[in-house]
Order: sequence, then structure tokens, then C-alpha cells
Amino acid sequence: MAKGKLKKLFPGGNTSQGFYSFYDNIIEPDATRIFVIKGGPGVGKSTLMRSIGERMLDMGYDVEFHCCSSDNGSLDGVCIPEIGVAMLDGTAPHVVDPKNPGAVDEIVHLGDFWDETLLRKNKTAILETNRRVGRFFQMAYFALKEAKVIRDEWQSYITEAVDFARVNEITLQISEEIFSNVKPDFTRTAKTRHLFASAITPDGSVNYHDTILQDIRKLYIIKGEPGSGKATLLARLAARAAALGLDTEQYHCSLIPGNIDVLVIPVLSVAVANLSAPVYFDYNCLLNLEAAREINLSAFLVTGILKKYADEITGCRTRFEDAFNRAVKRISQAKTEHDLMESYYVPAMNFPAINAKKEELLARVIRYAGERASH
Repeated sequence: MAKGKLKKLFPGGNTSQGFYSFYDNIIEPDATRIFVIKGGPGVGKSTLMRSIGERMLDMGYDVEFHCCSSDNGSLDGVCIPEIGVAMLDGTAPHVVDPKNPGAVDEIVHLGDFWDETLLRKNKTAILETNRRVGRFFQMAYFALKEAKVIRDEWQSYITEAVDFARVNEITLQISEEIFSNVKPDFTRTAKTRHLFASAITPDGSVNYHDTILQDIRKLYIIKGEPGSGKATLLARLAARAAALGLDTEQYHCSLIPGNIDVLVIPVLSVAVANLSAPVYFDYNCLLNLEAAREINLSAFLVTGILKKYADEITGCRTRFEDAFNRAVKRISQAKTEHDLMESYYVPAMNFPAINAKKEELLARVIRYAGERASH
């Protein structure tokens, strides 16, 4: 049996607006089963979800790993779309509670397997460590908000220099290349799925474009400075797809979640991706890619206006990088504190019992898969 395909993405992110969640887009609310995993740090939530996900991959099912933006090695969720099953980390900052208890959702509480007496002995240390985690994230979000303000200033200089006639022309050209042979379907409402393709993590900007774009045959790579029209171009293409009745996957900017960074149109095997800094990705690794077109919107800037603001733009670049790097440092410090807090929980856990619970959940997931196949 061929192994299933793995897709890795982010359901939430550390942004200029604080922690921003697209958790509601992991799976449809009428899913077969949604397991909401509760418990403290280090109790085995991520390990449990990853183990079940890898087992289903080995059985030939496509699986999504929804990665944690604050801990590169951890998972916030696992989804098996074909059978409508998901497992979600339901603890802060992405608090998840059942919306259809029993019928669809259920809570799996790994706190049932900890030694309360041992945890109470470390109560003071746990509370203090948790406070420091929260404080470092607060500092990180201040820095990201500062980075956004600097980016807005930077964008103002670039926007003044944009030749919008040429940007509109290239936008229309791309739109026609993608949609010219699409017959509109006005009988259905297009489905849109919102998530993050990249995240600001303890290791800086991280993306899993190689998995998100693994089935893409044609890719448009959009580059350019802030304010050169990238977000508007992607938004217009997304609106055109929706008007034609095409389902899309829209992956948002890790700093400014209102902006789309990657637009995927699965039925056409086409994607449009903003690959400007701080996002870096070598699309030559995509095995199914047949054609790629790179468009740099900075080529449509009036050089005379750019020269007028050369010092200001250079200053913005430097200040933005400084604020961004400070945010990454604070997120890394929060991760270090979180690791310390895990060290108080791990000795208090009954991991053999948790492993037995994992096998019980796996058996149920396999049963759901069998039930779906028989229908």
C-alpha cells in the first residue's frame, strides 16, 4: 500500500494582531469525529496526535499536520480529510471546546493521567513560569506591532512610486491565464479555507510550502517590496475564483493576517504565491511542477520617486528587521520558559496509560475509516 501524502501548515500564528487563529478551518463542523485534546504542557498531546497521524499515513491516508507557531517541533492538530477526523490541541492560546458534543466533538483529557500531588508540589514554580511565558509573548506582540507600523511607513513610500496601470495590466494578464478556460458555475457557493502557510516561530520565519504546493502544476511567484501591490493582486485573483464557483485554499500572511500570501486553486492545480522576504522557498523542489512564472512588482516602480525616499526606505528596512528579530527573540524566550514548565509536568505523567489511550483512539479512527469506506 502506497503511503499517504503529508501536508504541513499552521492553523494559528504570532502576528502583529497578537495570536491569530484559523482553528475553525482545520475541519468542517459536521465532521465524522473531532477529538479535542486537553492537558498541560509536556503531557503528550502532540506526541499522541503525531503518532496516530503517522499510522494513518502508513495506511495510505492523506494527513495534515497542523504545526505550532510557537514550538517548531510540536503539533496543534492532525486532520485526516478523507474520513473527516481531526484531533486538536484544545489548550491556551488556542482554546477549543466542543461545538457539537457527543455527536461530533469529544474531549480527551490527558489530565486524567497525571499525579496531582506531584504537580501541586511545583505549584509556585509552574505559576511563575507560566507568567513569564505570557510576558514574553506580550513583548513579542509589541515588537510585531512595531514591525507592522514600520512596514506601513515603508509601504507608503513604495505605493507612491507604483505605476498602477502596469500592475493592473499584469494582474489582468495572470487572471486571464488562470481562468480563461473556466466555465462559471453559478449554482454553487465556492468554499474557501483560511490557514497560514508560514509562521513567525522561535526559529524565525518558517514555511512548509513544499507540502502545500506538492500537487501544483503551475505556479505564479509574486515578489516585490511592501506596497507594490502583491496583496491586492492576490485578493483580486481570490475574488475571481470565488465568483467562478472555484474552491480555494487561502494561506495568510504571518505578520498581517488580513493579507493572502498563497492562493491555491486545487481543481486547476494552480497556485499564486507571494515569496517576498521574510518568506523564502525554492520552488524547484516541487516534483509535479510543470510551469513557473515569476513576477516582480518592484519592476513597476517609478525610479525617480524611489530615489527621493531612498534614505527613508533604507531606514525602514533596518528598523523593520530589528523589530522582527526582537519578536523572534521573545518568542524563543517564551519557548525556553515553556520547556521549563514541561519539565514539571513530564515526571508527573503516567505515560503507559497515555499510550494505552492513544491505541484506543487509533482503533476508533481506523474504525471510522472502515465505516466511511463501506458507505
